Amino acid sequence: GPQLSVSNSEGDLLFLLDSSGSVSYYEFSRVKEFMWDLVQPFTFGPKDVQTSIIHISTTPTMEFPFDRYLSSGTLRQAIRDTQQLMGDTNTGKALSYAKEKFFSDEAGARPDVPKVLVWVTDGFSTDDISEPMQLLKDMGVTVFIVSTGRGNYLELSAAASQPPEKHLHFVDVDDLPIITKELRDAILDVIQANRLHAVDITSSSFHLMWPQLLSQETGYYTLEYAPTDDLGRKRTKQVSGAHTSLTLSNLAPETTYEVALIPESNVHYFPPQKTRVTTLAEEISPAQVFISESGPHSFHVSWAPVLDSVIGYQILYGPLPGNSAKLLEVDGKRNSTLVENLAPNTTYLVTVTATYKSGREKSLSAKACTQEEGSKVRHLRFEDMGPNTLKASWDAADGKVLGYRVRCRRQTGPSSIISVSPQIHSVLLTDLASGTTNKVCVKPMYKSQPGKGLCRMVHMQPATEARGYKHRQRA
Repeated sequence: GPQLSVSNSEGDLLFLLDSSGSVSYYEFSRVKEFMWDLVQPFTFGPKDVQTSIIHISTTPTMEFPFDRYLSSGTLRQAIRDTQQLMGDTNTGKALSYAKEKFFSDEAGARPDVPKVLVWVTDGFSTDDISEPMQLLKDMGVTVFIVSTGRGNYLELSAAASQPPEKHLHFVDVDDLPIITKELRDAILDVIQANRLHAVDITSSSFHLMWPQLLSQETGYYTLEYAPTDDLGRKRTKQVSGAHTSLTLSNLAPETTYEVALIPESNVHYFPPQKTRVTTLAEEISPAQVFISESGPHSFHVSWAPVLDSVIGYQILYGPLPGNSAKLLEVDGKRNSTLVENLAPNTTYLVTVTATYKSGREKSLSAKACTQEEGSKVRHLRFEDMGPNTLKASWDAADGKVLGYRVRCRRQTGPSSIISVSPQIHSVLLTDLASGTTNKVCVKPMYKSQPGKGLCRMVHMQPATEARGYKHRQRA
């Protein structure tokens, strides 16, 4: 699905990519897809996120430096064009190489920004990783490890940053998308920690967070925010210096806001921090309408989602074809109602309309069918027809039956379904093991939907000597 753009993040993100011969071409391709999915929402640039790839092979190789691809389009193509090198899995060498490049101007790395290493591995390495990995962590690099194989848990949990439950993932290569959002959020915790940023974004609010710059004694914050297309509507709030977060509410949906946090310090100067946040589209209700528990004279209507911004629902229903319709009104906190006093064997058009506090309305329709009057099989009977065979018979159901469906669930052996024409009211059930209890259900079929079925349990007697047969000894 579409990803929300993630801006106001600053950090150098390095992928340590297992490019050795121990990885299949298919696995390598899936890992490349995973890498792109992980970084796709980020904003790239010298003041945002920069990323690079180092191959694990016989000799470590940098695919491209941090500052080469600073747009989503060019980075995506660069990841797609990355080719597997094969060779040995010398991860320790690659980690030592990564340490050099993480802090190298030549490689496009920046001083004083968070450093994140994501190592995707099949769990196998031909050289020692513990010492170079520890050196990286000692220099402030946050290490995330994704193991797609059977790597040693103790070794990998020691290699990852702590705690391992946040920084270490074991997942099959086909299931990498399962961890993408969780891993991305954990990376964001690292690269957004020193910047003003927004979390918990909804259609009408977001929560701002920033690093602790002031205290109650050293000053206060001035917060300014306005829609980017109408900066003249700027609003201002003052926040105590002891605070590091604030929720802005009563915002317009699908609107981008410019936000500035200005630390007013009585000790020394702090530059303003700015961010840009886009609210989500307003949720629409109803987005789904469900029909259930249909009978000859009623059915149940439910809908979703239920939103606080909806004050009530109107349910309009009428037969098809036809011009008559009736109306039900339901409180905005409910998500279902029973529609009664309907005609049997009839198709209805049901329209659910939500009325919002703003006065706006949204409607969604669905078709519903009532059952035939008395649309139920009656008097299901069984007759012994010989070894392992029964005859099931029943009385006809009311209404215009199109046929009957007979289901036999055997205690042993496969279940079976038999469909017969409306004139036939009996079937032979075979292969019923002696001594077993089996469930037989007969259901009438109508044009609009199935009628109510009738089920019975039938027990097959244990095998006995055939009736009328006497065992005689030869003289």
